[in-house]
Amino acid sequence: MAPDALFPGPTLSCSTGAFFARPLREAFERIRGAGFDGVEVMVTRDPDTQQPRRLRALAEDHELEIRAIHAPFLLMTRRVWGTDPVGKIYRSIELAQDLGAPLVVVHPPFRWQTGYRRWLAEQLPGLAERTGVIVAVENMFPLRVPGRRGISFHAGQTLDEIERFPHVVLDTSHAAVAGLDPSQVRDLLGDRLVHIHLSDNAGRGWDSHLPLGQGVLAVDEFLQHLATEGFSGSITLELDLRPYLDDGHALRDVLAHNRELCEARLSFLA
Repeated sequence: MAPDALFPGPTLSCSTGAFFARPLREAFERIRGAGFDGVEVMVTRDPDTQQPRRLRALAEDHELEIRAIHAPFLLMTRRVWGTDPVGKIYRSIELAQDLGAPLVVVHPPFRWQTGYRRWLAEQLPGLAERTGVIVAVENMFPLRVPGRRGISFHAGQTLDEIERFPHVVLDTSHAAVAGLDPSQVRDLLGDRLVHIHLSDNAGRGWDSHLPLGQGVLAVDEFLQHLATEGFSGSITLELDLRPYLDDGHALRDVLAHNRELCEARLSFLA
């Protein structure tokens, strides 16, 4: 099956990552309550995020479609499913296959992960055809080594390096930290861009994942650019919602507002 045939068409979802320390059922309840019909599940230490039977039951209970699996590549999930990034990817693919999700999101290699970097170059091309799941690499940003000028943790952060991957996830907050314009990145990547992690950024050099309209990014222009260019991939709102988690009404309002803003700018979501 060709990768293009794996995607259901343009969709808007919400990430469970914002509810990292909360029960997964609460995340599904809040996301559905704000009017979303799809989720991206971030695999964490919570067993519920790792078990297809439990995830399927939650999705059915809340009438949500699981559209993407975010593999456990964060620092706080570095030991989930072992420490080998390739092993994490294959476990995530198996989970996605069980759930019928078309996409797995992964991070690029750190500089010392030479085996992983080689796997990306040699095994990632053609993997979607073999597994029925697209594995897309997310753009990150330079993580500087304290006291070491010019040294960063990630091996590939320039656009030339990112565009070598067959499928890419554009994180708008990460792009802001790296000094990149999301619309220019979208143009450069073309059909390689299959998924977007959408959020705003505070513009202070750190990864803030603000709700839309609360930062410095030209979110309206970016969304209109996607609409004009006929973007055919999927979009997930990946927001820092910690200021709202203890106020159900405020949480619902901010999630619903962000959903409605996207739907208003992206006519293909209607």
